[in-house]
Amino acid sequence: MTRKRIVITGIGGLCSLGVSAPEIWASMRAGRSGIGEITNAPLYELKVRIGAEIKSLPENVLDRKRTVTMDRFSLLAALAAGEAIRNARLDVAEADGSRIGAVVGTGIYGADTAEVNYRAVLLEGRSRAEIFTVPKIMPGAPAGQVSMVYGLRGPVFGVTSACASSNHAFASAVDQLRLGRADVMIAGGTDAPLVYGVLKGWEALRALARETCRPFSADRDGLVIGEGAGMAILETWDHAMARGAPILAELSGVGMSGDATDIVAPTVEGPVFAMRACLADAGLAPEEIDYINAHGTGTKANDQIETAAIRRVFGSHADRLSVSSTKSMHAHCMGASGALEMIACVMAIRDGVVPPTANYRERDADCDLDVTPNVAKVRPVRAAISNGFAFGGTNAVVAFRAV
Repeated sequence: MTRKRIVITGIGGLCSLGVSAPEIWASMRAGRSGIGEITNAPLYELKVRIGAEIKSLPENVLDRKRTVTMDRFSLLAALAAGEAIRNARLDVAEADGSRIGAVVGTGIYGADTAEVNYRAVLLEGRSRAEIFTVPKIMPGAPAGQVSMVYGLRGPVFGVTSACASSNHAFASAVDQLRLGRADVMIAGGTDAPLVYGVLKGWEALRALARETCRPFSADRDGLVIGEGAGMAILETWDHAMARGAPILAELSGVGMSGDATDIVAPTVEGPVFAMRACLADAGLAPEEIDYINAHGTGTKANDQIETAAIRRVFGSHADRLSVSSTKSMHAHCMGASGALEMIACVMAIRDGVVPPTANYRERDADCDLDVTPNVAKVRPVRAAISNGFAFGGTNAVVAFRAV
């Protein structure tokens, strides 16, 4: 039986780099960082004062009766999904909504709602929480809200695996399409973690950078937290061709693995297995990959281990790869990171441009790949992979190729 090909017909996103996929890509190409002082949330006594926030949202065209039931992470997801639907020229009202679904990844929960309600009850003495607190904070809320806003009645669910959530969402959506449960899936990730409680937890881990995110640079000192959302319209090849949809790229394969070792410390073996599984699923040889959007968090351990894993998978071809971490610009948006990095991969294939690793200053002998320091590189990109590795040792890798 011939396996169904899965293509991307529309993308959408918003983060500190812009409030649309074209704006995000323009910032990435320019090596422009969206990291700066957090101004939209009270930080109280936090030592951490930097993040990558969306300073202002686009004018909200969603029904206010719907938005009052949404936490910020659901709102971001719905806005990104709307852009992707428009770009894909997908008329849901004219299509069979029961054959269109949504799967949205998130790293945590509706943090803004939780923060407001905890403070109201515990510090301000209110007698009860806001009525929509539970449906707003649940991790599955973004997928449900996207479904309700756009009338999607196919498979709808959320996935959560920390920083690998977006890539697991893509993998889950691909499965729905290959199994014939849907013709179209909206897939991606969202997170809005720039609130006191979440940042306080990250501060305790001592993993946060003091100035900015410098992946692969010898003077890197940690990651930066950001917010955002990214979405892709995934369709079977036959469905996309039948409706004359614009095809941006093929999502050709996915690979997943578990480290099965430590809740926070990564291994080399887990990422190696996930990358190899992804290449096998995509039917791609290592030599066919031109670009890797690295997980590249800017922590000492992650960047060195990811470099070692890439060298083990790609052998001598690793020296011919272009690698970059766009987290150097949009920061670590947790459950949304893989979806924003999907935008980078798709547009790198479309434009033949590899976005840079920004903020790079010093060579690290243990990170000896071509990490595209500071300046974008013009080169043909026939195929790319995006790495997503997470606390809990959950790894998910997605492959894209030109059509």
